[in-house]
Amino acid sequence: MLLAIDAGNTNIVFAVHDGKETRAEWRSVTETTKTADEYAVLLGQLLQLHGLSFGDIDAAIIATVVPAALFDLRRLCRKYLHCEPLVVGDPDVDLGIRVHAEGAGADRLVNTVAAHERYEGALIVIDFGTATTFDVVSASGDYEGGIIAPGANVSAEALHQAAAMLPRVAVQRTQKVIGHATVPAMQSGLYWGYVGMIEGLVARIREEYGQPMSVIGTGGLANLFFRQTGVIEHLDPDLTIRGLVQIYARNMERAKAKPTPE
Repeated sequence: MLLAIDAGNTNIVFAVHDGKETRAEWRSVTETTKTADEYAVLLGQLLQLHGLSFGDIDAAIIATVVPAALFDLRRLCRKYLHCEPLVVGDPDVDLGIRVHAEGAGADRLVNTVAAHERYEGALIVIDFGTATTFDVVSASGDYEGGIIAPGANVSAEALHQAAAMLPRVAVQRTQKVIGHATVPAMQSGLYWGYVGMIEGLVARIREEYGQPMSVIGTGGLANLFFRQTGVIEHLDPDLTIRGLVQIYARNMERAKAKPTPE
């Protein structure tokens, strides 16, 4: 079985895939000080809850936007799974797409792979994570570039940190746009402000790109905004993990197709 690891700035997702379906999936807080042994203790216990063990896993793939976490995630795979993980971004890992932008995060490229496989035509993938990213995928599956905006939770924390009289609030939908107290006024600004940003940026991307485009929402806060704006046509919370599975399968097929040296 394959262990797919998506290490973001806020959370790390571990998923076990048996070649047909995802058997189990867990989310942990990203801590760059966590060692491979600490990951192993956590993961070992989670596997047991689903009747699995390290012995059931014989392959791994990692995508991370946190360079400091990569060393111990690699070591986890080598020491406890006895395999060398594929790492998205390594030169020998084939994504099967062309990238027309510099410095795109591994998660954004993985999302591109998965989105193109499932949805037709040109696409906008909105990933609601620590940052809110808008990524443009061509009809042929290439990564064309995108937009990076502060995530909703980052904006909420920034308001609290920068303004002495503003409390820390949760991002949530308000029944009215006009708030009649500080907390609902902040929540309205965060929530409906993000809805306005989503709708405005999608409209500008479509106008600039000049083609019909479908919009996919993914990431931790995607469900919060999905039903409040008609521009997000598809909610796909498993997009990144599915992309990792597809990239692993592609690279294994390439490895099998290579001629054996004489």
